[in-house]
Amino acid sequence: MKVSYNWLKDYLDFEETPHELGEILTEIGLEVEGLEKVESIPGGLAGLVSGKVVECEPHPNADRLKVTKVDIGESELLPIVCGAPNVDSGQIVIVATVGAVLHPMEGESFTIKKSKIRGEVSEGMICAEDEIGLGGSHEGILVLDKNVKVGKPASSIFEINTDFVYEIGLTPNRSDATSHLGVARDLAAALSVIHKKNYTVKIPEVVLFKHDEIKHDIKVSVEDPELCPRYSSVTISDLQTGPSPKWMAERLKAIGVRPKNNIVDITNFILHELGQPLHAFELRELKGSKVYVKTLPEKTPFVTLDSEKIELKSEDLMICNSEEEPMCLAGVYGGKESGVKDNTRDIFLESAHFSAESVRKSSTVHNLRTDAAKVFEKGSDPSITEYALKRASILLKKYAGGKISSKISDVYPEPIYPTVVKVRLAQIRRIAGFEIPEEEILQILEAMDMEITKRHKDYLNVAVTTDKTDVTREADVIEEILRIYGYNRIPVDGRLSIALNSGKKDHSLIIRDRVSALLTGMGLNEAMALSLVPTVYLPEDQENENVVINNTSNRDLEIMRPDMASSSINIVDYNVKHQIRDLKFYEFGSTYKFSDDKFIEQKHLSISLAGDFVSGSWATDSIKGDFYMLKSVINRVFDALNISGYQVSETDQDRFKYGMRYHRGPRVLAEFGELDYSYFPNIDIDVSHFFGDIHWDEVVRASKPMQEIEPVSRFPVMDRDLALITPTGVSYADIEKVVIKQGKSLIKEVGLFDVYEDPEHLGEGRRSYGIKMVFSDVNKTLSDKEVDAIIQKILNKLQKNYGIELR
Repeated sequence: MKVSYNWLKDYLDFEETPHELGEILTEIGLEVEGLEKVESIPGGLAGLVSGKVVECEPHPNADRLKVTKVDIGESELLPIVCGAPNVDSGQIVIVATVGAVLHPMEGESFTIKKSKIRGEVSEGMICAEDEIGLGGSHEGILVLDKNVKVGKPASSIFEINTDFVYEIGLTPNRSDATSHLGVARDLAAALSVIHKKNYTVKIPEVVLFKHDEIKHDIKVSVEDPELCPRYSSVTISDLQTGPSPKWMAERLKAIGVRPKNNIVDITNFILHELGQPLHAFELRELKGSKVYVKTLPEKTPFVTLDSEKIELKSEDLMICNSEEEPMCLAGVYGGKESGVKDNTRDIFLESAHFSAESVRKSSTVHNLRTDAAKVFEKGSDPSITEYALKRASILLKKYAGGKISSKISDVYPEPIYPTVVKVRLAQIRRIAGFEIPEEEILQILEAMDMEITKRHKDYLNVAVTTDKTDVTREADVIEEILRIYGYNRIPVDGRLSIALNSGKKDHSLIIRDRVSALLTGMGLNEAMALSLVPTVYLPEDQENENVVINNTSNRDLEIMRPDMASSSINIVDYNVKHQIRDLKFYEFGSTYKFSDDKFIEQKHLSISLAGDFVSGSWATDSIKGDFYMLKSVINRVFDALNISGYQVSETDQDRFKYGMRYHRGPRVLAEFGELDYSYFPNIDIDVSHFFGDIHWDEVVRASKPMQEIEPVSRFPVMDRDLALITPTGVSYADIEKVVIKQGKSLIKEVGLFDVYEDPEHLGEGRRSYGIKMVFSDVNKTLSDKEVDAIIQKILNKLQKNYGIELR
């Protein structure tokens, strides 16, 4: 939220500088995230001075240019080439000197430089009003009164207003500070405590409000008082649409609101002055002189002011005419037909208090984020709707020539009164940690307009103003007291206390730290992707299992990731498009699915490789990040967690072109391989992507305490490779079981290094597995004869059980 320093001074007399005031705002809970100097004329006309055109001759090389010499009060005349048709000798003009930065009404700012124009030196620029931000005219240069002194800074000739604008990080609970008057009230309370004197906020008077004539009688019907507890309105006639007064336009521009016309600007001014949104309807669009505040059927069409077509939800609160045509999405956005136009003469002016929940829901569902909605969803003040109408009506009469042509209609069936909260003095001491004098507490509450309905020696009954919708409990009132008292004034105890945590660190976190350190040490980077993924990276066959959320801030991100691969593809896609093709990263994260009417969340560790794992140089070759590199990384993880005794088989996941699965029966520990982009729609990546998905919960359960390291055998190992032809129904896991059982303690390692299928050479329904075996005996050197005997036993068993043959 933007707050103007000058605007605050309209309501409160204070001497603090903009920076000093910013510190006070932050201390009372209105954190200043930025402070910007704003000038009514950008740049403040720095580097611009008045000058007299002493000479003016035609340019020798250009018909439309003139060569002038200008006196700006210095020892030498400035040569300036000018293209304006009205430039002439004897004129007093505005000169931009070399180095001055000009901020034209349209286009980018630019710096004046010494240059040559068609062979003639030019050391400055004679300016038109649009070139320096003074107006829109570009018919010629700006000619000043002959009495203006030569060399006078332009900033002293023209009125320039300087303001300072705060960017306030307004928290959702501060419904009382959504306006300049709300901030001024807070400041008045704080300054009263700081300076020990009474600061009074100057509330604009509305005693001049009166009806000029009663021409209209608009009936208002509120069908759901819970969604609209109060609806105030009035009609203004004979308006003359035109520009706003200068002071109002400057106030709005300072906080980033672009002035449009006097009617619209006055409603915007009231919003930022009082924190009460107003909406002006074209009176002739009411049709039947009746207004209904109601919901409409699901999917009723509605066209907004900016011509966006939306379909309403059944819970959207609408402002409708007598024919039940929607004219405005209550508290959020006006309709195209009913909005104020350049030829508008008569308006129906709305000032209402809408349910915060209703406005928030409609605003987010339809992605219509307006200043009015931001105020309503924090909780507007129901007590000021009528006052806001009177204030706006007076301004419309004064600056738009309007006449108040109806009585104020105020539909308020169940008035909202201040909440009375019992506040114990002992509880203030306990929460604050020290004694605040009771008289100072009373002063703070009085400064915040909180009435003391009962004063007891042990407690106070405090009536909380209706603009503080979030202050409903004793703790909330105490927070308000401390906020104004000043957290910096709270004494700090000189003692230092440290809480000792005697609990043990969670086993899964210990394992995660160990694996993270291992992977980082291997050169992989840790990624932290969003749990939301674009639908473009999701497989279509999982659509029914997707967990969908209504993400109104970004409709491209509305699916909770069902698979870690979708995040990995997103990361690779982004990097490849930015010319980064060598990738190696891991991510700890969760996946989300909806199955059997239940939401399922599972933890995973993903590992992704693309391009080179190790970049080459003049002395070394590069090492690809391929399937075997990925497998070695996953094996290192399993070794680090002392996981063994798992089965190995081919993966049957469609997302992989080929891959492997580590599992124990149906419980999957890890799956990895090369991703098949055709499984994911609309993916266009030209780099191979090797992806591993470790099921973290299963791995944590399977991990074991680290075993003691055994000494390396003094005797050599013996390697043997076998190429086996198997029926396609036989898995590698079946082969591995036989090898381990037959080899017993002499088998130290067995692994799969090749899978080959070719019906032409092997025959239909047959496959070749290449396996590697390592034999060792801790007591002696194995002979070829002994190893051959074991291998023959293995082959015999494979032939008998599965019909496997040696290739």
